[in-house]
Amino acid sequence: MSQSNSMNRSSSFHYVILLIVIVAAGVSQGLLLPVLSIFLEKMGVSSAMNGLNAAALYVGSFAMTLVAERTLGALGFKKLVSIGLVMVLVSVILFPIFPSVKFWFVLRLLVGIGDSAVHYAAQLWVLLVTPEENRGRNISIYGMSYGLGFSLGPLGIQLLQFGNSVPFIALAVLVLLVLLIVLLKLPDLRPEKLKGEERPAKRFRRSYALAWYALIPALLYGYMESGINSNFPVYGLRAGLSEQQIAFLLPFIGIGGLVLQLPLGMLSDRFGRKRILIISGVIGGLAFTMVPMAGTSTALIMILLMLAGGMIGSFFSLGLAYAADILPKLLLPAANVIASFHFNIGSIAGPNIGGTLMQYGWNSGVFVVLGSGFIIFSFIGIATRKKSSTADGRL
Repeated sequence: MSQSNSMNRSSSFHYVILLIVIVAAGVSQGLLLPVLSIFLEKMGVSSAMNGLNAAALYVGSFAMTLVAERTLGALGFKKLVSIGLVMVLVSVILFPIFPSVKFWFVLRLLVGIGDSAVHYAAQLWVLLVTPEENRGRNISIYGMSYGLGFSLGPLGIQLLQFGNSVPFIALAVLVLLVLLIVLLKLPDLRPEKLKGEERPAKRFRRSYALAWYALIPALLYGYMESGINSNFPVYGLRAGLSEQQIAFLLPFIGIGGLVLQLPLGMLSDRFGRKRILIISGVIGGLAFTMVPMAGTSTALIMILLMLAGGMIGSFFSLGLAYAADILPKLLLPAANVIASFHFNIGSIAGPNIGGTLMQYGWNSGVFVVLGSGFIIFSFIGIATRKKSSTADGRL
């Protein structure tokens, strides 16, 4: 009995470390996207090129996704997380040293590879060790941790008043401390090996066939996350908002997610993931489409971003939890790869589509297109509700 309690305490301790890791990953993305976008805007770079440069992070993440499952099998969880953190740390140190658009593109590629390695290993570890009855709660806490970091990241804009290098120095110190914790405290574990007859292509096809709807939220969440953090600073400056207002408003997307992530996760345990995803998509999508109507009102924009972030902040984690409900355990690594693949496609598209829309004069299109995507997703879920009822008996 005491041995079992000891194992549970050890597992809980490792879970806490994974949460710390994902907070740091959220801070890195939440800080780098808006800070670098502001630098590029001040350098006279077009909004379309600004969006393309921001998308480099997700191109790197996409590249990592293609080899994530095999790399994790070869290195194990701890080594993959550590290597990812090292890549982020080195890149963050080099950003202020080499202020070049082309060099920043390369550095963002490296940050994307590192962040993707950290995300893939950490979230799969959490999914594999969490019992089904607590899956919504635990994955929501995991998502809240990322949301916390992502919300804190934009506050780094305020550090620019002390010098252009200060946000990067602060981020580098944080990543270094987390890396040391991982190296000293996490065990060196590896995922279960899959049966020989289950080839990667077959696993991916089976995962898609069984859980295609559960994997779409990752794409929409990636589009939202990268699009808002890359395009909103430019949108705000062109709409008449100050840098201080932008720095104040951006975190409220993540704050909304923090407030509602756990309640939505627990509701999904009780009422079904799909039902919660549909409701959240409609409300969050409508809130995003209404942002341009708020003009330059800080209070109205804050309320709308917080509502949208609260509804959409759970999309990635609830989508993964929904996939874990549907799929056999041995298909979860493949589904995790697909979710990361979708997330990166959305993340690459977000800054580019938003930047192009603003380039051609439709500034409000950033939010109209974004919100419409979530609303369409919900309508698809309603239309396929009867067909998927056997996959989730609570619908």
